[in-house]
Amino acid sequence: MFGLGTPEIILIAIVILVLFGAKKIPELMQGLGKGIKEFKKASSDIEKDLTSQDDKEKKV
Repeated sequence: MFGLGTPEIILIAIVILVLFGAKKIPELMQGLGKGIKEFKKASSDIEKDLTSQDDKEKKV
């Protein structure tokens, strides 16, 4: 994963815990989850639009 080993990932997790605190992390993860969900929805909507446009062009 991006050339990171277990020690580096643990160090990053500790730094995040220190910077944001244990109470703030669930809020950050919830926001991250919502962002990923919106991104996936937008990308699937774009894919549907492109597919429907392609189908319309084939009919013409």
